[in-house]
Amino acid sequence: MPLHFSREEFEKRKTATLRALSAQGLDGLLIFRQESMYYLTGYDTFGYVYFQCLYLHGDGRMVLLTRAPDLRQAQHTSLLDDIRIWTDEDGANPAGALRTILDEFGCRGGTLGIEWDAYGLTAHVGRQVDAALDGYCSLSDASRLVSGLRLVKSPAELDYVRRAAKLADDALAEAEAMAKGGAFEGDILAAMQGAVFRGDGDYPGNEFIIGSGPGALLCRYFSGRRHLDDHDQLTLEFAGAYRHYHSCLMRTILIGDAAPGHRSMHAVCRDALAACEDTVAPGRAMGDVFDAHARVMDDAGMREHRLNACGYSLGTTFSPNWMDWPMFYTGNETVMAPNMVFFLHMILMDSDTNRAMTLGRTVRVTETGCEPLSKAPVDLVVN
Repeated sequence: MPLHFSREEFEKRKTATLRALSAQGLDGLLIFRQESMYYLTGYDTFGYVYFQCLYLHGDGRMVLLTRAPDLRQAQHTSLLDDIRIWTDEDGANPAGALRTILDEFGCRGGTLGIEWDAYGLTAHVGRQVDAALDGYCSLSDASRLVSGLRLVKSPAELDYVRRAAKLADDALAEAEAMAKGGAFEGDILAAMQGAVFRGDGDYPGNEFIIGSGPGALLCRYFSGRRHLDDHDQLTLEFAGAYRHYHSCLMRTILIGDAAPGHRSMHAVCRDALAACEDTVAPGRAMGDVFDAHARVMDDAGMREHRLNACGYSLGTTFSPNWMDWPMFYTGNETVMAPNMVFFLHMILMDSDTNRAMTLGRTVRVTETGCEPLSKAPVDLVVN
């Protein structure tokens, strides 16, 4: 089996989850987040686009309910040995099969945690689960139970994050070498993703973000490629991904020349990044980091051009995005601790001048502050 962690590590994770369940007075946990399944068992799939649930009972027993295409997937990638299949057929209601499984564990009248906040748990599926368990047991939102445990990374996880950071640096080097007038965005993307794959990396949790010209002011992937002009701007936000662990970078590269406005925007982004990294430390609230970012940008007269968040946690995530919980925004009282991993992004989009400038990298919280995981410089690149 291609388990990416030792059985001892998986056992520690399950033990910590069971302690959290007990502390919240829960008899078991209905797991719908693919990240949680991967974290607890190694199960690696995109089958969560259909109904599937991993049930963790309070005594440590686990059972996976999924579709037939994922039977061998679970056997091949995970340590699970109790795998049940619901049948594809007209009018199928797998929530009923889930209730039958819960009967085996004596869950009637108990209180179960459930990951309501999960991409695999659509409103349709959620209604099926609600209907199947109505009057059978009590459900308590435990969407953050495993996600909270995933925040602090183990040494083995940090090794994967560092390997992802190296892959991100390799992808950035490809982009910087190719970002010149006449270059095709598709070729740049191909080279960047190719660097990740050549390094034994994975597809990331969402598409690489690329935009030039007016598209450089966008923070999302969009379909359609263009050739760079001789004087242009290219915004890139991307991740190295290794065993589903992510390390992100963000840059705006200038082609041809750098106007004074671009240079001043980069200086603000660089100063804001430094202020954020100075604030990332054990015992500090995540909201303090955003406030440091906002203070630098607002004092520089960039209030209307910045965003209302400046980063988020990173870890093992699956499509549709690599953003993990929680996020840097004002008032976020989540306290940082050693070996948490965060992506800090400084983003300025000036629609009045049609200029973009971004700067971002991934950091690890240390015992006293933070460690940038990228080896790439944060200087302005002009090709």
